[in-house]
Amino acid sequence: MGYTVIQKDFYRESGKWLSSFEIWKKCINPNLHFIYILRKAQQYSGKSVLGIFWKLVLRHYQIKYGYQIYPETEIGEGFYLGHWGSLVINPKAKIGKNCNLAQGVTIGQQNRGKLKGFPTIGDEVWIGANAVIVGGITIGNNVLIAPNSYVNFDVPANSVVLGNPGTITATERATEAYINNKV
Repeated sequence: MGYTVIQKDFYRESGKWLSSFEIWKKCINPNLHFIYILRKAQQYSGKSVLGIFWKLVLRHYQIKYGYQIYPETEIGEGFYLGHWGSLVINPKAKIGKNCNLAQGVTIGQQNRGKLKGFPTIGDEVWIGANAVIVGGITIGNNVLIAPNSYVNFDVPANSVVLGNPGTITATERATEAYINNKV
């Protein structure tokens, strides 16, 4: 059976494949509610009546929940917001599959210098609370970015980044037990 992107996102939270009704019941959780609205805004991204409607609904909940994530942002399936709290993601950033973001994360652009641009984040990346990722950098697959880390450099796959300035430690088990219910 082919599951929708919304079902895959909600699977990450519960480890269960949910019906449309079960998804609606779970929308009492602000994180899941916001993901649902974000995915609807992405699904109807054109200038149709539904597209405009979902963008207006999304804008309301961006303000209510403190999530600055836009429908233009490319986000892979299995997106997981670990905690309710302020998030800022540049609309030109790219985020891979099965990624976790905690509260206070900033994924932003750098406006000058050799790293001018927007981050590209691979699959199965866990980003801890208050981490900052900026610039035209690439984060590989299976990377853990520890809370309060500052990352403005490329990070190879299978790594842990810790601190400010961030330091990289290679490990094949970087996100083991951090990223559950992968899709």
